[in-house]
Amino acid sequence: MKNFKILEIKEGIFDNNNKEADLLRAELKQQNNLLINLMSSPGSGKTTTLVSTINALKDEMKIGVMEADIDSDVDAHTIANTGTKVIQLHTGGMCHLDAEMTKQGLEGLGSEGLDLTILENVGNLVCPAEFDTGAAKNVMILSVPEGDDKPLKYPLMFSICDVLLINKIDAMGFFDFDLEAATTRVKKLNPNIKVFPISAKTGEGVEAWTNWLRGAVKDWQES
Repeated sequence: MKNFKILEIKEGIFDNNNKEADLLRAELKQQNNLLINLMSSPGSGKTTTLVSTINALKDEMKIGVMEADIDSDVDAHTIANTGTKVIQLHTGGMCHLDAEMTKQGLEGLGSEGLDLTILENVGNLVCPAEFDTGAAKNVMILSVPEGDDKPLKYPLMFSICDVLLINKIDAMGFFDFDLEAATTRVKKLNPNIKVFPISAKTGEGVEAWTNWLRGAVKDWQES
């Protein structure tokens, strides 16, 4: 006979966070502000991709960026140079953001009047995949040097994303990366995911990605 209580803490944490995330999405919907959660491992080119994305869209829509890192403000300075509204979020050692942290970031940024807000999440492929930030869309970057087997090693991350950007395709000739194999593995996990091979450095493929983003903002504001 059991004389103790079992408390499923992890389940409770996720349940509470999911409720907060739904409330945040509803608030952002009222503001016509599309929130994108951008995730990847360190060094994949998130900030460079973000800069090329902003430069393609900043004359058409009002954009805000939240840069999340355990420490430093290097990325926020980079984004600020584009003229875009930006705030740096320090997670205090946390390896991810949840809905409450995202809400605090939006309040600090001042999100009203924005058409598109992009959250650059902390760089790793594990924790960020588990927590709903309240974003309308999840986007991740897989860079060519990381290898085409990442979907096999981190299936949850690829399963919860709406878009996969395969970055650094300009370096394809220097690495043993099979684009077709990577795409097939991702589609097996997530048949509805959109895959865009890009080079944030050269601009190759970026137009297809930003066209998708334009459509996502329009759909969010008109639906």
